[in-house]
Amino acid sequence: MTARMIATLLVLLLGTNAGAAASRTQFDAASGDVRETLTIASVTDLWAFRPLIAAFQSRHPEVAISYLQDTSRNLDERARAACRDGAFLADVIVSTADAEQVRFVNDGCSQPIAAPAIDALPEWAHWRGEVVGLTVEPGVIVYNRAGVAADEVPRDRFALVDLLRRSERFTGRIGTYDIVRSGVGYLFAFEDAVQATTWGRLIESFGRNDVGTYCCTGEILDRVADGRLLLGYNVLGSYAMARARKDPRIGIVFPRDYTLALTRAALVPKAAHEPELASAFIAFALSRAGRTALEKGAGLMPAATGIATLQAKIGGSGPPIRPVALSPALLVALDEAKKTMFLKQWRQSIASVPETGETKR
Repeated sequence: MTARMIATLLVLLLGTNAGAAASRTQFDAASGDVRETLTIASVTDLWAFRPLIAAFQSRHPEVAISYLQDTSRNLDERARAACRDGAFLADVIVSTADAEQVRFVNDGCSQPIAAPAIDALPEWAHWRGEVVGLTVEPGVIVYNRAGVAADEVPRDRFALVDLLRRSERFTGRIGTYDIVRSGVGYLFAFEDAVQATTWGRLIESFGRNDVGTYCCTGEILDRVADGRLLLGYNVLGSYAMARARKDPRIGIVFPRDYTLALTRAALVPKAAHEPELASAFIAFALSRAGRTALEKGAGLMPAATGIATLQAKIGGSGPPIRPVALSPALLVALDEAKKTMFLKQWRQSIASVPETGETKR
């Protein structure tokens, strides 16, 4: 990209999370003659999305892009508030909090995406022509290679429960998402509770081992890499694989009992200022050139081919990959009564997690 990039850090008041920080980065139009500005609100780390932005601007040199990065919970709260008030937040919203994205569509807050490539996506990766999966995001176990011997690396959830019961070495040294603050963490946990016979024993083991809970993938990976944590559970595999390629201290396990896969879902809000440009951006992300750009950044695997790519990466005899479909079925996870009960069970098992959702570390 030839455009000058100006990065500014903004402190935003975000609804119930007043004082939380979000970052906004401005990408000037490459031509110097700005005709349109596309605003993207996303949970994706900028370093991972930058190649896609650069590739899109190379095709549209007259377009400037404003990129707002935030946590999934903050982004969803702001997006819903904007919809309720008929206010503008962004032209494109991209999030791995798939249940919240489907709810946004279901609430009538989005509009159809003009992208014929949607029809070529697998059924699990799109819904109603208004929310589409750009990538495949597996949930993996990460571990510190120096701290966890090869013969004790847990290859499935059964082995993880056994390992945490056998040794006290993991007390205070296992981490996962704070499922109150992280939409992707909550959905991974909720799907585990539905699909895994080990769920009750697993969170009991987490509580007994004084698990640490964190808002973001990078926090967990940083701590596993330097040894503050020995294990991380249900970590976004795309970020983990990108880090592990550069940092040999990190090992990755695709659980053999099953590996959940979410998607990085994109939609166009009803109040978008540039809906046609937003559809063009999503269409580009789904194109061959866009998929190449996504893979170039963080090794993000496109939804169109990602399951097969993932299976090839881990070997044909690897674990079954279970994609979580973008569909109204996800709304069950957001039912207020069910969510309240689920979080109550979580807190009772992991007594160190306060009701505010703040992490202890």
